[in-house]
Amino acid sequence: MDILFASPSAIVDTWETSGRADRRWSWFADRPGTKEREDQSRRVLDPRHFMGILMMCIGVICLSMSDAIAKYLTPTYSPFQIIFLRNLIPLPIAVVVAVAAGGAGAIRSFSPATHLLRGILWLSAAVLYFSGLRDLPLAEASALVFVAPVFITILSSCFFREKVGCRKWLALLAGFAGVLTIIRPGAETFQSASLLPLVSAFFSALLLLSARYIDPRESGWTLLLYLNSTSALLSGLMMPFVWTPVRIDDVWLFLAIAVVGTAGMTFMTQAFRLAPATIVAPLDYAGLLWSTLLGWLCWNETPDGAALLGATMIILSGVASLRH
Repeated sequence: MDILFASPSAIVDTWETSGRADRRWSWFADRPGTKEREDQSRRVLDPRHFMGILMMCIGVICLSMSDAIAKYLTPTYSPFQIIFLRNLIPLPIAVVVAVAAGGAGAIRSFSPATHLLRGILWLSAAVLYFSGLRDLPLAEASALVFVAPVFITILSSCFFREKVGCRKWLALLAGFAGVLTIIRPGAETFQSASLLPLVSAFFSALLLLSARYIDPRESGWTLLLYLNSTSALLSGLMMPFVWTPVRIDDVWLFLAIAVVGTAGMTFMTQAFRLAPATIVAPLDYAGLLWSTLLGWLCWNETPDGAALLGATMIILSGVASLRH
């Protein structure tokens, strides 16, 4: 579920601004070339990019751990309660960090209605994903939610009239083929729970694209702060209906999911600030490796050949979409 927590405006803006330059990169950059290629080479070797890669890797690990903890908690607690405590516990610290990094202006919003809509989208995506985790292997659920870039491209083409070339359509078809390979509709192994991460991916695509309607005067810290606070508020409205007393043995798990979830969001946000999306965004797919490892260690889950093939197709589709 890593893509749900990255800074949406950073992802969308960087996808748009860095794509053309990145496509000009060549493996033969050491040969005599144009000034553009030399500038690109220096940009890729920028130490800030390496720091962005490091932060992205740490963020992916944190969010994979967050997903594993959520899977452990979902048989006992409602996804609404997990999300509520996950966002409520670190909220005071998030306010302090946002003010320290972005100043008092980080608390001010110029787009309150948009933030409310984004909170609804985020909560919907998270509830659907956590609900799917109850019945699906961790790696399979993670792979399915990574189809979000496919939905982003389709929605951008339909509603923003963005041009989608033939190669990108082929990449999208490969992504959908990967999804069908994993869920295997009509087969005896099909689970209706597989549809939940797919719908979650659709809502996360809407969440990412909604960043285009955020006032440009607002910082990434403001986006993260309001995303956390609105989702905590909205999920809190459900507590009278779904609340289950937290067992003493589970207190540390709720503390852990709050810490690693918030850390993952922060690290991934900074990664997109330090390096272009074409460099750090593909690293998000490393979350599938961590999810597979955690699923094997904690629940003895081993993806079958079809799931591995489908996950590979989704990864290649997403990377191709970023490249083009």
